Amino acid sequence: MKYRSSLIFGLLLLTLAMSIGMAAQQIGPCARPTHTAIVNWPQVQSDPCQTGYNPNEFILSPATVGNLVPKWQYQTEGPVYASPSIANGVVYAGSADNNLYAFNAATGALLWKYAAGYTESSPAIANGIVYIPTFDGNLIALNATTGEFVWAFKAGDAMPISPTVANGVVYVGSWDHNLYALEAKTGALLWKYTTGDAIWSSPSIADGVVYVGCFDGKLYALDASTGALRWQFTTGDVILYASPSVANGLVYIGSTDRNVYALNAVTGALVWKYPTGDIVYATPAIANGAVYFGSYDGYLYALNASTGAFMWRFGTQGSPGSAAVANGVVYLGPNDGNLYAFNATTGEVLWKYALPLGGDVGTSAAVANGAVYVGTYFEGVYAFHLPN
Repeated sequence: MKYRSSLIFGLLLLTLAMSIGMAAQQIGPCARPTHTAIVNWPQVQSDPCQTGYNPNEFILSPATVGNLVPKWQYQTEGPVYASPSIANGVVYAGSADNNLYAFNAATGALLWKYAAGYTESSPAIANGIVYIPTFDGNLIALNATTGEFVWAFKAGDAMPISPTVANGVVYVGSWDHNLYALEAKTGALLWKYTTGDAIWSSPSIADGVVYVGCFDGKLYALDASTGALRWQFTTGDVILYASPSVANGLVYIGSTDRNVYALNAVTGALVWKYPTGDIVYATPAIANGAVYFGSYDGYLYALNASTGAFMWRFGTQGSPGSAAVANGVVYLGPNDGNLYAFNATTGEVLWKYALPLGGDVGTSAAVANGAVYVGTYFEGVYAFHLPN
């Protein structure tokens, strides 16, 4: 009996320890179970909350990332301005050459391509369908395996920024001032919300709320089911390219007023703001209590996610965009001809790759299954991995 009591007590302690360990991880509606066999990066900034964080990467780490080498490269016919997306062993990338490409993630072999139209967006993949918006105002849905056409939705103007998929709904903004919610299977319009100007921001979804930035300088919080306005927050200038990211009850957004804001996700109340030296186009990445973002002043910043306190920064020769984070490593392509990997805690440069043609990494990175994928302005799509 005493042995049984000790065993039960030991199991309780083990359960408590595991719970504490899980609490140390990022929590929230976009938290994912760890140690899965195949890991996806299925849409811009990895998940519907746009955290830019992959909690399931265990191959690349601060100890190993310095050994990254090119695995494959595919030369598209035009620039790739947005990060690739990865789902079920396939890499998807849209290009300014009017095509959406699908590659074998392991070999880089072209599986199919579809003439969707001019795009600067990351595709989103969910339930066997890939979604890509275009500057001619179409959101196109294709079979993710074959590239066959499924449906298309036409907006009143260009759809310049990546869609987000959550709970069977595709959310996408347009220059026609509207945020659209579409049924993912059919493309049927569920609702739309009219903002004060063009939408240059991808929406984020968390806890039944859609967050989207707008060229009118406002961050909107809408009911994900109905499109009803929950609250709005006004920054000091337009919100351009920067998308909101959500974690642990806070929503983060950058603005051309040179600030990054952290707001209460439920009320929209300002929690903190951090001034940079120039405009912020980047979507903040959030991981393990820190927020990472680039500013047009050339720096990558790392701040305490709860307080906005400065942690570290790194100066590049370019204009850093959105970062990606996985297993203690921050990845960044700052348009200076290099792709970087930093220690997430200290900011130490762990690895740097210079593009052979001296071109620029045009996108944030996507990190999955021990590989790093990026799009470039002149050299198409790259995949990096560890030797053997």
